[in-house]
Amino acid sequence: MQIEFFGAAQEVTGSCHILRVGSGSTLRTVLLDCGMFQGKRSESREKNKRLPVPIDDIDAVILSHAHIDHAGRLPFLVARGYTGTIWATAATRDLCAIMLADSAHIQEKDAEYLARHRDEIIEPLYRMEDATRTQECMVGMPYNKWFDVTDGVRARFTEAGHILGSASVVVEVREGERLKRIIFSGDIGRAGLPIIRDPAPPEDGADVIICESTYGNRDHESVEGARDQLAKVVRDTAARGGRILIPAFAVGRTQELVYDLHTLRRDGKIPEIPIYIDSPLATNATAVFAMHPEAYDQNEELVRRSPNLFDFPMVSFTRDVSESKRLNSMHGPMIIIAASGMAESGRILHHLHYGASDPRNTILIVGFQAEHTLGRRIVEQRPTLRIFGDEVPLTAEVEVLNGYSAHADRSGLLSWLRDVRRHGERDGRGTPTVYLVHGEHSAQEAFATQLRGDGFRTEIPAAGTVVPV
Repeated sequence: MQIEFFGAAQEVTGSCHILRVGSGSTLRTVLLDCGMFQGKRSESREKNKRLPVPIDDIDAVILSHAHIDHAGRLPFLVARGYTGTIWATAATRDLCAIMLADSAHIQEKDAEYLARHRDEIIEPLYRMEDATRTQECMVGMPYNKWFDVTDGVRARFTEAGHILGSASVVVEVREGERLKRIIFSGDIGRAGLPIIRDPAPPEDGADVIICESTYGNRDHESVEGARDQLAKVVRDTAARGGRILIPAFAVGRTQELVYDLHTLRRDGKIPEIPIYIDSPLATNATAVFAMHPEAYDQNEELVRRSPNLFDFPMVSFTRDVSESKRLNSMHGPMIIIAASGMAESGRILHHLHYGASDPRNTILIVGFQAEHTLGRRIVEQRPTLRIFGDEVPLTAEVEVLNGYSAHADRSGLLSWLRDVRRHGERDGRGTPTVYLVHGEHSAQEAFATQLRGDGFRTEIPAAGTVVPV
C-alpha cells in the first residue's frame, strides 16, 4: 500500500492524491480528488495537461467536494477515456453538474478569445460534452455509510463543514490479514458558519491522515465578528454613495454572504440597498442549495424560520450579459457579488475594471487568495491592477474579512486532528502519521512544528513523493 502526492503538495490548488493497493495483476489505483491547478496561467496550463496516472490504471475516484481546485480536472479524465465511478456525496454530485459545465464553458470561451485576438491556438482542457459525460460517472452517497470502492478498498464520507456536500473521506484498505485506515480531510470547515453543519471529525482511528493546512499558521476572527465588520463596510460605503464589490466563490461563499446580509437587514443593521448576484453559476448553485435542505444546520434560527434563505426583497440574480453590463451604468450605492473568488476570471473582472479606481467604492475580500492571483494583488494593495490588459489604479478601499474563510484555522485543524487521534487511541491504533497538503510553505512549516510539538509524526510531501501506508 502506498500514497503518491500529485497535486496540492506544497501548494494550495490541484488537489489529487493517488492510493495504490497490491501489485502486478492485483494492483488497484484510487484517486482522492482530481482538482485543477490555478495561479500563473502558463504554469497552470502545463500542470493541468499532465495526467496523474495513465487512464487505464485508474480504478475509481473519490471526491471530497465540488470546488474546482478539487474536482476541476475530472472531465479531463473522462475526455481521455475514463469510464469508472466517481464517488461523492449527493450534494457534491449536483454541484459538480453546474460547476464543471461552467468550467468547460470558460475554457471554450478563453480558447475562442485567444484564437480571435492573439492568433494563439490553445485547445481547452475539456469541453462541455466532457463535463456532461463526467456526471454520468458520478455516484452520490449519503454521509456515514460504507461503500465498496474497488477490490479490498471501502470508504465512507463524514461531514467536513466546508461547503454544501463537502466531506472528509475514511478509506479502509485490506491486504490479506492487514487492515489499514487512511483519512483524507478534504477541506475542513469552521464551526459556526451559516447554513451548513459544523465539521464532524471521523470517529475512526487512522494509520495515516492526509490533512489540509491552508490556515495552519493563523487563527481567524470570529464568525460573529466578521458579520459585524460586513455590516460596517456596507454602512460606510453606502454613506459615500459607493459600491461594495465582492469577488466570491459561486458555491458556498456567495450563499453565506446572502444569508448574512438577509440577517443584517432583518435586524436593521444595514441600509436597504440593492444586492446583485452577478453570476449565472452562483444563481444555479443557489438553486442546488435549495434542493438540499437536509444538509442545513437546523440549529440556526434563520434556517428554521425562513422558507427561502436566499430570496428577499433586496436581492436580484442577474443571468444575461446585458443585465451585468447594465450594472455599470446604474447610480447609487449597491452590493455586487460576482465570481470568481480569486478574481481570476468571470464577471467580477468587469466590475473591478470599472470600479477599482473609484475611491467611493470598497473591494471586499472574503476568502483565501492564492499567490499570483489578482485577488492576492488586491489584498497586497498594489497601486495598479492589470485587468484586460489595462493598468487600472487601485484607489477604492480594500477590506479583508478573514472571518468568512470556509477553511478551519490553526486551532480548528489541531482540534480536528486531536479528535481523530483520540478515537485511534481508543481502538488501539495510536497516533497517526500526518501528511500536510493544500497549503503555502509558511503555513505548512508553522503547522508542522506545532503538530510535532503535540506528538504527531508530521511530514510535508512534495509533488511526486511516494510513502508507504
